[in-house]
Amino acid sequence: MPVFESREEVTHAIIAARVARGIRWADVATAVGRSKEWTTAACFGQMTFSAGEAEALVALLELDPSALPWLQTVPYKGTLGGGAPDDPLLYRWYEMISVYGPAIKELIHEEFGDGIMSAIDFKMHIEREPDPAGDRVHVNISGKFLPYKKY
Repeated sequence: MPVFESREEVTHAIIAARVARGIRWADVATAVGRSKEWTTAACFGQMTFSAGEAEALVALLELDPSALPWLQTVPYKGTLGGGAPDDPLLYRWYEMISVYGPAIKELIHEEFGDGIMSAIDFKMHIEREPDPAGDRVHVNISGKFLPYKKY
């Protein structure tokens, strides 16, 4: 097995090992002990694993132990790059924010006041919603409201 020299190498190895073994993200999450949403983001390099979580992931996917410190390193978050994403699914999220973002912002400010919704103190759950006209993607997002402070 190769010795990992970057977090990006570890991310690619995680994806390759998961695909090669036919393991679902939900199964990875169970092994790690977190939600599938958090675990998937973490596997893509957006979160920091604890030592125990990293060890469980490395064991499940049979990765080289040199992955452990990379999995426990605080990442550079938000690595989509500049401009609109090329991937169609990600582009639709970008489109939703482009179209509805100002309305979402206005409605949050009207309800809560001047502040932001945290992406740090944040929960997300994704599930399939059966529908006779074609199944739907149901995404529930909940972030703590953080008011701007006056000083």
